[in-house]
Amino acid sequence: MTSIDENRQIALRKLFGARNLPLPRGIMSVCSAHPLVIEATLRRAVVEGRAVLIEATCNQVNQEGGYTGMKPADFRRFIHSIAAKTGFPVERIILGGDHLGPNPWKKLPAEEAMIRAEAMVAAYVEAGFEKIHLDTSMGCAAEPLALADELTASRAARLAKIAEEAALRSGLRPPVYIIGTEVPPPGGATHVLEELELTKAEAALKTLAVHQTSFAKAGVASAMERVIGIVVQPGVEFGNANIALYRPDRAKNLIAALDEMPGMLFEAHSTDYQPTEALSALVDGGFAILKVGPGLTFALREALYGLDAIADVVAGKPRDTGLIARMETIMVEQPQYWSGHYNGNAEEERLQRHFSYSDRIRYYWPDPRASDAVDRLFNRLDDDIPETLISQHLGRLYPDVVLKRIVPKARELCLAAIDAALAPYATATATR
Repeated sequence: MTSIDENRQIALRKLFGARNLPLPRGIMSVCSAHPLVIEATLRRAVVEGRAVLIEATCNQVNQEGGYTGMKPADFRRFIHSIAAKTGFPVERIILGGDHLGPNPWKKLPAEEAMIRAEAMVAAYVEAGFEKIHLDTSMGCAAEPLALADELTASRAARLAKIAEEAALRSGLRPPVYIIGTEVPPPGGATHVLEELELTKAEAALKTLAVHQTSFAKAGVASAMERVIGIVVQPGVEFGNANIALYRPDRAKNLIAALDEMPGMLFEAHSTDYQPTEALSALVDGGFAILKVGPGLTFALREALYGLDAIADVVAGKPRDTGLIARMETIMVEQPQYWSGHYNGNAEEERLQRHFSYSDRIRYYWPDPRASDAVDRLFNRLDDDIPETLISQHLGRLYPDVVLKRIVPKARELCLAAIDAALAPYATATATR
């Protein structure tokens, strides 16, 4: 029987592939398509000399463009262009596809949604994505919200077969896979969090067993050798207004199941906003892949709104055309990315649009009007920003500004805010 540490190292070595780098205890998975988030991630990785795992989600990037307008090959070029600017070697970048399955088309009949999911998985693999999270756990039109494990596994095997064929056709190394039947929703919960129900150890073992059976039936038994992890619920989640913090004592039985899964690790979703101690405890327990996304754009939004307030102070009066006002206009005009995720009266919805942990505002930054507003904000603050205003509106960054570790420029302050959100993950996953 292998230990949790041995299982984790076996799985991470498969993830790292031919990269001749020291294996960390774990790895942060950055799930974002915002250029400043990617730049901050790569800048930190340059200093630390690490590999990075960057994942695109099914709604962000797919063969139809997603909400970013990027197909998988576009996303790869986008990441590599930022790597070139930051001096980060592209051979240290691992690209992953998150929640790949019928989720973007779940309002359609299941077969139609699965055909589109097949096309998406093929596009990801052909674009050189090396880690594929197969997520077929959600019901489609006329189906229950959560599906039986056996159906979930059979659909995952169907997508794995497509991925294997795409890799062979493209002459690429076949990807590693993440599976799961109890997968948290992409982007966080939509309700107030109370006591989360953890995945039971026997459920995790069943997940592995039903996938082994389904992969064999689909003729891709060899692909199971590259399944490196399972998504489970360890009691970690965030909603619009609160966070469920990891409690290791509750997850002891679940963690023990890894002893019966040679070469496997757990992948933890929705780890955004967890403190360093909780992230370290997750890695200790075999959750070697820590997903983070909304927490990084939340930190960016905080910095941008702080800068917007500073710009008003510098100008001597507030502007109706400032960033916050512009973003409110865009979100009200295009409610599809937040409607249904936020609830309450009109004032409560307004606050959530801007300040929710779920950070649905991240869907709107690609809008040309939003990017123009950010550019205008940076231009308004072209000079060094006074330390006293940084203390007032960007207090978390103030100590490093005073110590000259951060240049008091608007763009650098945004990057520093994102880096501060990345720092706990670097500590938690670093080799001890």
